[in-house]
Amino acid sequence: MMPKTPVDRDLDIDDIAARAQQFRRELDRTKRKLAPAGFGWYPYGTLDNFVHLQALLRGGHRRLFRLIGEDPFADIGAADGDTAFFLEHCGFRGEVVDHPPTNFNGCRGLHLLKGALGSSVAIAETDLDAGAWRPGTRYGLAFFLGILYHLKNPFLVLESLSANCRHALVSTRIARYNVAPGAVGAGDVNLVRAEVRTMPVAYLVGARETNDDPTNFWMFSEAGLRRVLDRAGFDVLEFMTVGNTVDSDPATARGDERAFALLRSRHF
Repeated sequence: MMPKTPVDRDLDIDDIAARAQQFRRELDRTKRKLAPAGFGWYPYGTLDNFVHLQALLRGGHRRLFRLIGEDPFADIGAADGDTAFFLEHCGFRGEVVDHPPTNFNGCRGLHLLKGALGSSVAIAETDLDAGAWRPGTRYGLAFFLGILYHLKNPFLVLESLSANCRHALVSTRIARYNVAPGAVGAGDVNLVRAEVRTMPVAYLVGARETNDDPTNFWMFSEAGLRRVLDRAGFDVLEFMTVGNTVDSDPATARGDERAFALLRSRHF
């Protein structure tokens, strides 16, 4: 088990990001030693999100750990739990929320790492889309990164998030146009390429339209994302977009644009 470090809530996000990368290297060594034969580890480094948080957070919000306070954190859609285990390593207590049927390896990596690390992070296996998340506690900060566009019922989940989490970090793919340049519509769909950035809308992708992945559903415009966050009970404290910030679309790799936001719930 990796030794925990004392909680330092005054750490700047630059220091937190550096510690996250150091922890990632140690965690990668642990994963290689475990070398499970029956499944693979989630292939993307979720701790790399701290690099984006360095750009997102300003002023007092750069002291990210202050937002957790004395309450637990929630890591929602956690893949193999890297972020949750890092936060525990930093001295915080918290919970992972994930759904085995949509998790990359059915949450087997999450459980294997928890045992190997001797972790006390709680694991709640639940289907957010079914409205089944009924936490018995309130959270200081939720990590909700890269999950929203994989949900069938994003408004429902965001309302539950704002009711139970004082602050939340959210990222999701967004789109400025309904289709990529030169794309041809099928049947009576997308007959005209339209800019939707300022329209409060969400685009429902086809089952194989984005990355040939049927777990993709709603791609919000920037205006649509801001509106659904507001109506779900959140104030936006920080907001930025990365990737293709000129002519993003819901389908192509070239058209990939991501929004990152720090939110505060109005329920607290």
